[in-house]
Amino acid sequence: MTDSPYGYSLRPADGSYAATAKRFLPFIWPADRPDLKFRVVAALCALFIAKIIVVIIPFFYKGAVDALTGLGTVVTPAQLAFIPMILVVAYGVGRVSQVFFEQLRDGLFAKVGQNAVRKLANQTFQHLHELSLRFHLERRTGGLSRIIERGTKGIEIILRFSLFNTIPTAIELTLVTVIMFYHFGWLFAVVIWVTMTTYVAFTYFTTEWRIGIRRQMNDADTESNTKAVDSLLNYETVKYFGSEGREQKRFDVSMQAYERAAIKNFTSLAFLNAGQALLFTSGLTICMWMAARGVANGTMTVGDFVMVNAYLIQLYQPLHMLGFVYREVKQGLIDIETMFNLMDVKAEVVDDPDAKPLEVTEGNIRFDNVSFAYENTRPILHNLSFEVPAGKTIAVVGPSGAGKSTLSRLLFRFYGVTDGAIKIDGQDISKVTQSSLRAAIGMVPQDTVLFNDTIGYNIAYGREGASKEEIEDAAKLAQIHDFMEILPEGYETMVGERGLKLSGGEKQRVAIARTILKGPPILLLDEATSALDSYTEKEIQDALDKVSQGRTTLVIAHRLSTVVGADEIIVLDKGQISERGTHAELLEKDGLYAGLWKQQREADAARERLAIEQAKILEAEARDEHAQAAEDLELEQLRLD
Repeated sequence: MTDSPYGYSLRPADGSYAATAKRFLPFIWPADRPDLKFRVVAALCALFIAKIIVVIIPFFYKGAVDALTGLGTVVTPAQLAFIPMILVVAYGVGRVSQVFFEQLRDGLFAKVGQNAVRKLANQTFQHLHELSLRFHLERRTGGLSRIIERGTKGIEIILRFSLFNTIPTAIELTLVTVIMFYHFGWLFAVVIWVTMTTYVAFTYFTTEWRIGIRRQMNDADTESNTKAVDSLLNYETVKYFGSEGREQKRFDVSMQAYERAAIKNFTSLAFLNAGQALLFTSGLTICMWMAARGVANGTMTVGDFVMVNAYLIQLYQPLHMLGFVYREVKQGLIDIETMFNLMDVKAEVVDDPDAKPLEVTEGNIRFDNVSFAYENTRPILHNLSFEVPAGKTIAVVGPSGAGKSTLSRLLFRFYGVTDGAIKIDGQDISKVTQSSLRAAIGMVPQDTVLFNDTIGYNIAYGREGASKEEIEDAAKLAQIHDFMEILPEGYETMVGERGLKLSGGEKQRVAIARTILKGPPILLLDEATSALDSYTEKEIQDALDKVSQGRTTLVIAHRLSTVVGADEIIVLDKGQISERGTHAELLEKDGLYAGLWKQQREADAARERLAIEQAKILEAEARDEHAQAAEDLELEQLRLD
């Protein structure tokens, strides 16, 4: 996913890394957490102590070597036996102390880093739920999950490499250059400075080139992941059309792009490593050559020679990682900035600054001259006005594309109306808080999507903290409790991804049960039975009738047989009210509703005739199979006799 549905780019803008780092800083220096600030300071102190120890250690190494090579001239035999041993022990203590302070640094900072990861991930997760329906309808789940995953990993990468590699290496390099200048003269310092500057410059430019290749890899990875997730979420559709091969080819196209980018990545890495080795070895060789000449001329000791070598070798490991560190830090900043850009996507529907909680006294709903368009070029509703009286059931029917389901989305404020107002007990829903509005409305949708958890959890989702008895009571009213009783695991039965382990009717009953448990004064049924067979539809309709008793109910229906008993039926056509009245009144008008009713009755009759014919065929086949079996048995008996 690279762009938001509002034209807002989710790609980071070039050159904005400083701003990203500045925005990220409060997560590792939180104003409300003095304990974490203390950990940051303590970790930095441990870091500096570790680096001071690192630059002191070669002095012990040098002293031990000088003491050992000074036999008979510099030290006495007793000193020869004692001094080197002390220096060797000091060298060992220094190494252990270095590791101790480095691990202390990591341990102190672990809580800071993980707190930053958790807070940023939570903020992103919360923000995604605050975004409007339009965003989630147009999102690409796989790509979006990759953005969040990389963003949280980017935090850890920046903390680990910036604070514990790049900065310490710069400190160590500065200290080593100063020591070289002070002990061995300016020429050593110049050679080290030129070597390191050239090394860093080569690493920088090569890594910049490689980052472009890495971005290609990430894009291909995102694309392949998106296709994989999309394909697996539509597993049944793939099977329906026998499209496994087609899906594999689509996935392989993305993986081929990833393969090409990966080959370039590894080839460029080989070039980077070879160039780094050449530059560093050249500088090391020059310094060792100068140190060897100093030893030969008597201006330097063997210990000095060893110390020069120790300092340079000590610098090699962090420098060797410099390209990797730079790339990872920059990629981490890109990933975090992408996540920040995702967090900057504005919600289409937000609470009014003066919004107050909705107060439902009766549950009366009124659509007052409501107009709406998903896009300016595609208007859906035109000056729509109707009322759902408190405690009554009003049904909205009409042909596909008439705007029926749009009503439910507007009532829930998934979208804001283009013109007009929707009111509940006289309160404009655009002036009340979204949370209180949605708490007052219970929804049973056509396509019930369940969490990949237990049936009990999905029912309990209707009201947090509901007791087991309340969950079972809701299940009984929804006519699913008996089904639970025959399952081996009962309410602990897992429903599978999106509830695919349950039938359509079972999922609808779960949706009804959790709506019952929610106990809202207003009920919205959005084509809740249109995807079910006639027998299941009748059972579900009976459950819905029980739920809607005493509640203000708005029914959006496709199958007209489910709304015959509604107090009023509103017929929508092209976003406007074409007809309205009771079932009998609309049939008498012989208009659009009567035509739709006739079509559905004919279709139902055709289905019934087809079902009868199929039953007859099955019965005839069963008789034939029975007669054939009897004949086979008789022949077998004759053979045995």
